[in-house]
Amino acid sequence: MENRKRPLEAVLSPDDSFKTPEKKVSAVRLQDSDYTQWGVEETCRYLRREGLREWEDKFRAQKITGVGLRYLTESALEKIGIECLGDRLQILHSLRKLWQIVAEPNKVFNDPIHGHVALHPLLVKIIDTPQFQRLRNLKQLGGTYLVFPGASHNRFEHSIGVGYLAGRLVQALNERQPELLISRRDILCVQIAGLCHDLGHGPFSHMFDGMFIPKARPEITWKHETASLAMFDYLVSDNNLMPVMEQHGLVLPEDLDFIKEQIAGPLDTDTAEGKKWPYKGRPEDKSFLYEIVANKQTGIDVDKWDYFARDCHHLGIQNNFDHRRFMKFARVCEVDGRRHICTRDKEVGNLYDMFHTRNSLHRRAYQHKVGHIIETMITEAFLKADKHIQLRGKEGKMFTLSEAIDDMEAYSKLTDCVFEQILNSFSDNLAEAREILRNIVCRRLYKCLGQTQAEKPLSVDQETIHSWEIALAKAIPQNSSQDVRLQPEDFVVRVIFLDYGMKEKNPINNVRFYCKEDPTKAFQIRKNQVSKLLPEQFAEQLIRVYCKKTDDRSLEAARKQFVKWCMDMSFSKPQDSDIIAPELTPLKTSWANNNKGEDGEGCSSSAVNTASVNRQKSVKTQLFK
Repeated sequence: MENRKRPLEAVLSPDDSFKTPEKKVSAVRLQDSDYTQWGVEETCRYLRREGLREWEDKFRAQKITGVGLRYLTESALEKIGIECLGDRLQILHSLRKLWQIVAEPNKVFNDPIHGHVALHPLLVKIIDTPQFQRLRNLKQLGGTYLVFPGASHNRFEHSIGVGYLAGRLVQALNERQPELLISRRDILCVQIAGLCHDLGHGPFSHMFDGMFIPKARPEITWKHETASLAMFDYLVSDNNLMPVMEQHGLVLPEDLDFIKEQIAGPLDTDTAEGKKWPYKGRPEDKSFLYEIVANKQTGIDVDKWDYFARDCHHLGIQNNFDHRRFMKFARVCEVDGRRHICTRDKEVGNLYDMFHTRNSLHRRAYQHKVGHIIETMITEAFLKADKHIQLRGKEGKMFTLSEAIDDMEAYSKLTDCVFEQILNSFSDNLAEAREILRNIVCRRLYKCLGQTQAEKPLSVDQETIHSWEIALAKAIPQNSSQDVRLQPEDFVVRVIFLDYGMKEKNPINNVRFYCKEDPTKAFQIRKNQVSKLLPEQFAEQLIRVYCKKTDDRSLEAARKQFVKWCMDMSFSKPQDSDIIAPELTPLKTSWANNNKGEDGEGCSSSAVNTASVNRQKSVKTQLFK
């Protein structure tokens, strides 16, 4: 019995009992993160704290400040009189801890796009708040998920991806160019901005701020970036994160301003207008930091890199752009007295591919005709339900769907779940909205009649669209035998803009490049220096028309009226108009010249013109005999 194994607690002394391992303490005090601001005395104080007191006189004699610490080498230390190699290495080891952002234990997330993502503890604190967790219930692509079965990803994982890529890019610049003096504070603020840039999105993402709010509250101009700033402030205050931020080395309110400026630009636009440097968070010599999360200059930023990769993965579309390669070649160069992120000259073709990928995603997925129909129907349901959905905000005040953007406590409770809330409701007030959503679930959708284009892009507002819907209802072909009479409210007109991210401008014209021979000098590369196969125009406007009535007779009449309306408006010929309305298309002479000026298949222009004239005479004889 003596040799029988006793319980573990009987063998171990109280001091030997198992304890939960404690997280390692940071090797660098968090207030040291802004060492570049130190004077000589602060530098000597750090040496004393590191047990290097015997060398502080030499540092003081050479007037070494925090700015110079990063440039110290072993040979430089030897020159100032530190003769022993071991002493020099010990000093360098202590100094390097100041700019190496590996001091604190990170949390690892397994992401399907970026693999194992390690995030700073402060980022994890932000992620573990109700305001950020709300993003789990906001579909990244809104109604597109109801078209592409795989597109079920949410703003939550996209935001984590952007925060991670923001950190990767700024740290790559830091390692490649230590003379930029990027501090640990800078890196942390850039990561937080990437993490929080989409906090302000509403239900079904861009549908909410692009379709619902403009119709529900036409008197205001509101964007989700505005709500992101308000939600970020609410997140910080509601979770008492200011002391935590200060513990991690952030300086308030300067760093909070910097984070918000990266998301939405200058905070006080009226004051900033006309100023040489409009930002408060960081000085002009760190202008390149504002190009990482949301690049207003070129449109090349980590937000796009993540959603290109993530959306393509979930949509089943090939992504032609590799952001990891861009990071390898990213450098900061001075352009017109200001620092900008530049890339190698040989990467110019890859950047055109990047913007082509963006355009392809819009054309094939984001602006999908059925996705637009679904979001149009959801918007109509939300408008009918607006006043009957109540959300509790600050001090118990109640807000409707469209009013929730005025109170972040109420807005934080608004997610895609409102769709299910309406669909499963029993209230008579929500009957109309409920019926529209039920039609979506049962795939009883509005039908697309086709799309067309004006000769030149038009300035379109809600009044213009309403007038077009009236004109569509009146565009009945002459001598038409149809007995269906459609009303303006039976038509839905959507105007879609496709571009390379900067409207009609070529975004590559704003990018600056460097060459292998001299990586410090930036220059511009024009389109004609790259390829003759690149687009001549970088934007186009499409006009789509839908019909709410889905019975065969109404759809046949609506399609003919759509073709007639395109003729009346001198818009382009709808793709299937020869099949839909063969008696109408010959009446528009210009529509018969589609092959003019093209090399390739089909009839010659003279043959097309002859056939068009003969067909036109035949149709006119039938219509007017």
